[in-house]
Amino acid sequence: MFYLYLLQKNVIPHMCCVVIYFTDSALTEKIVVVLPRMKCPHRLDPHQIQGLDFIHIFPVIQWLVKRAIETREEFGDYIRSYSESQYSKYHTTPDEADFDSRKEKAVETVSELKHAYQPKRKFKKPDSSREADEETQVSMTLLEYGRRYGLSQSVSRGEDSKAAKKKALAARIGKGVDEDKAAQEAEAERIAEEKRINSLMQDMAETADATLSSSALGSIMGLQSAEIQQMAMEYEEKRVGRSSGDKEDKPTGVQAHQRMINTLQKQIAAKQKEEQEVEVKYSAWHKEYAEAQQRMAEVQAYQQKITEEMQKLKELETEENKGILKQLRALVGMNENLKKQEQQFKAHCKEEMGRLKSAIAKLQTGEGEEDSEEKERLSAIAKQLEADKEKLQKIRLLLARKNREIALLQRKIDEVPSRTELTQYQRRFIELYNQVASTLTETRQFFTLYNTLEDKKAFMEKEFGILSQIHENFDMAMNSEKNKDLFLKQVEQILEGVKKDKEKLERRRQDEKMQRDSATDLYLELVEKQRTYYKTVKDFQEECRKNEMYTAKLKARRAA
Repeated sequence: MFYLYLLQKNVIPHMCCVVIYFTDSALTEKIVVVLPRMKCPHRLDPHQIQGLDFIHIFPVIQWLVKRAIETREEFGDYIRSYSESQYSKYHTTPDEADFDSRKEKAVETVSELKHAYQPKRKFKKPDSSREADEETQVSMTLLEYGRRYGLSQSVSRGEDSKAAKKKALAARIGKGVDEDKAAQEAEAERIAEEKRINSLMQDMAETADATLSSSALGSIMGLQSAEIQQMAMEYEEKRVGRSSGDKEDKPTGVQAHQRMINTLQKQIAAKQKEEQEVEVKYSAWHKEYAEAQQRMAEVQAYQQKITEEMQKLKELETEENKGILKQLRALVGMNENLKKQEQQFKAHCKEEMGRLKSAIAKLQTGEGEEDSEEKERLSAIAKQLEADKEKLQKIRLLLARKNREIALLQRKIDEVPSRTELTQYQRRFIELYNQVASTLTETRQFFTLYNTLEDKKAFMEKEFGILSQIHENFDMAMNSEKNKDLFLKQVEQILEGVKKDKEKLERRRQDEKMQRDSATDLYLELVEKQRTYYKTVKDFQEECRKNEMYTAKLKARRAA
């Protein structure tokens, strides 16, 4: 242990005591390794630390103290804020507790004030105001919320302020302005502004008559799009009728019934259009389904053919195949050698034919005298050429025969699919099966949707007929008590018929539910069988692997 006292003012303003315990040389080695990682500009060796070499230790200690001060200045604020956040998680000051106790009440008060003093629309401007200029639209928007100060008034105020400034300036100069005339002009502008506001207010309608309740809005949103459009048209007619004045009478029950009939007719037209679209989609899907069935039949036929060929090849696989393969390799090598020999022989024949042609040309031109030796040599060359041609023809025939045999064997080998190809075929078949299954499921869903829509259409038509019959017989039934009793009996009979239909549909639903439960049970049984099948196949593959391993070991022992 040693003590090192630093009294350098540029490093630290007070005394720093550094105590180092040397219990093992590994500590000094760790210090020496860590200093370069800390990017220390000074280097130390273990023997300098153990030998108390203060000349080399002092710069390192000085740099470490500076680094410690810089780190404290850099991370001090961050550590302080982190400490405060950790303290705030589990502790609170009295001021914070008081603030939290009053916070909820203050927030409720502010929200109530905002809700109480928020602007409320009192009038609704007509749709024709969209074509007006920007100043008129701004004025009408302000009038909707009960504010009777438009843009023109603000503009007039700006002009009045400018005019006042001009008047003051003129008064200073001494020109003078007629105050009565200015007051009359201001009054005329105010009256014109009031008239303009009143004219705008005449085109507006109060929101009390035009608003819709939440229940009415919910019922409208529950309807179909055609009904929403029809109600929007009725709302527009009602608003226009009220804005035009109270001279027109309210719509009678006949008109309301006529509107209801128009709405139902539009619904029927929409359903018919949906039915046509569904039929078009069904025909397209049916066509695709037929094409898929045809493709599947072709694939199954091709699969059957492949299976038969594979079976034949498996039957042909014997110990003799190894010899055939070796013979095939030898024939391929022989084929290559024959090709090379043929090329070399062709080149030699071409050279010899050129030389002979030049000699024949010389003889034909009369250069030199013909002697018997030259004729004999030429005849011998001709005979040799004929013999070589015959030999070449025989070699070509042999080569063609060997090529045919090689091609036949190659085709037989290529016809046998490898394990990778079989795996790919299996994957493709599984994908095709999944695709066909998904197409079948979608087709069944379309059938179900079509049947549901057809039943819904039939019930709607029946309901429409019952309502029409009730409406036609209502006025006649109300004329006398007898007709009234008869009408009530008919209504009760209709109600009993509806109840019977309901019971019939309920029984049908229970039957479908039972069928679904039985199908679910069957599906679970099949899933269990499939799981057992996969497990059995896996065990069979494992046993096959063991059999192959034992067979290989037995062959190795026999060979040894």
